[in-house]
Amino acid sequence: MDKTVGDVMHRGVTTCRPDALLSDVAHWMHKDDISAIPVTDAEGFLVGIVTRTDLVTLRVHELWREMRAEHAMTRAVVTIPPDQPLYAAIGLMNEHHIHRIVVVEPCPSGHPMSLR
Repeated sequence: MDKTVGDVMHRGVTTCRPDALLSDVAHWMHKDDISAIPVTDAEGFLVGIVTRTDLVTLRVHELWREMRAEHAMTRAVVTIPPDQPLYAAIGLMNEHHIHRIVVVEPCPSGHPMSLR
């Protein structure tokens, strides 16, 4: 039997809201030793993702410490439910040229469960 995304995903995920300061997002990434943080709305639905690359790119702006997650986040986030085969996640990552994929609860919830 093929492994599923749920078999290999990390349990739990650090998230932030769109109005979180980028300096806080950077602190959480460093503290939790992670390279991306999904951005969720007040109901917990995924609305974007902020990566370390996003932070490095924006760090050159003088107003960096005043910027918020919504200014840096990618809105088109590639996601996958945990019951999908692992090879499907690898295929999506290759197709979209990304290094991480957000595992979301099956619809209708769609809340982030993990970042793999």
